[in-house]
Amino acid sequence: MLNFDFHTHTTYSHGTGSILDNAIAAKKAGLKGIAITDHGFSHLMYGMKRRELDKMLAECREAQRQTGVKVLLGIESNIIGEEGVCDVKPCDYDKIEIFLAGIHRAVWYPTNEDFERVLVENWVTQLTKIKPSKQLVDYNTKIYINAVKNNPIDILTHPNYCVFADAVEVAKCCADYGTYFEINTKKMHLTPEEWQKVIDTKVNFVVDSDAHSPDRVGDLKLFLSQDEVVKFPKERIFNFGDKMPNLRYTEFKKHL
Repeated sequence: MLNFDFHTHTTYSHGTGSILDNAIAAKKAGLKGIAITDHGFSHLMYGMKRRELDKMLAECREAQRQTGVKVLLGIESNIIGEEGVCDVKPCDYDKIEIFLAGIHRAVWYPTNEDFERVLVENWVTQLTKIKPSKQLVDYNTKIYINAVKNNPIDILTHPNYCVFADAVEVAKCCADYGTYFEINTKKMHLTPEEWQKVIDTKVNFVVDSDAHSPDRVGDLKLFLSQDEVVKFPKERIFNFGDKMPNLRYTEFKKHL
């Protein structure tokens, strides 16, 4: 069913395996390819290092040579503020081949307001299980939407995980700009009711493992259990069967 896992991590950030380990696991799982998408540079605990990009790219090429599996060097960039700024810079363009982005709370923030809202307010709301305020939801939604509008993001990762936003409005924006909405098989990030509303927007999807260890590369268990309830439209999942996504970032780099 799955042909390409676009979201995997290695020891370059928060994973336990090497790039080659993930490629070997992908081959065992029958995948055509994987993307190595370690956490973005601004992550305070697990961010990949810009100075290691050349080394990572060389390892991707070697892993591809050894396994016959396509290995893309990507990034799970951090969205770091209300304006949707991501921690990918022009100096990274010639090395990074696929651009994923999501909100992770333990990152460097450009303003105190971003720190207080993205980190503190979301964390407190999650911890206390209180209903998120409209102001917080609107703020988080604006972050996602501005990121999709202002960056050539291929895949928006685990939308709404530990963050409270209007998933429908985010999905509509993804549909408008050609960004794929991730169905993440590592963690539940939307309820079945929320998923159904997202599906109704006609946004397109990819299913990713978000593997932090090689044994989870290509893992579909959580997706399959969710699919029993949600019934995801398989014709709109662009890494199933013979379908592949049209990557915004690839097109973006053609016009540099």
